[in-house]
Amino acid sequence: QLQLAESGGGLVQPGGSLRLSCKGSIRSLDYYGVGWFRQAPGKEREGVACIGGGFSIPNYADSVKGRFTISRDNDRNTVYLEMNSLKPEDTAVYYCAADASGRDTLIAESYAFWGQGTRVTVSS
Repeated sequence: QLQLAESGGGLVQPGGSLRLSCKGSIRSLDYYGVGWFRQAPGKEREGVACIGGGFSIPNYADSVKGRFTISRDNDRNTVYLEMNSLKPEDTAVYYCAADASGRDTLIAESYAFWGQGTRVTVSS
């Protein structure tokens, strides 16, 4: 069964950058749809970026469009979330999730496999 492990979170100043990684435990992660979600304290979980299986055009939430980039490295079974121009409102625990049918969606209920999350804090 697929397991996902996020890494790369931390403390960064406003305007800074971070790259989150989501590594899959199996070699066929490239066929899965993968999404990045975040949950800030007291707020609902929010989908921020997703990419479908195979060759797929990524989708982004309006709140991160132009600042975040999702990408795959199939040789490493890893999906990345490059985050630039970070704002304090980007502070949250970030989760990656995977869907075996290869869908790209920002709807959390579509994903069966989830990582444990990595914390991102944007503060001066």
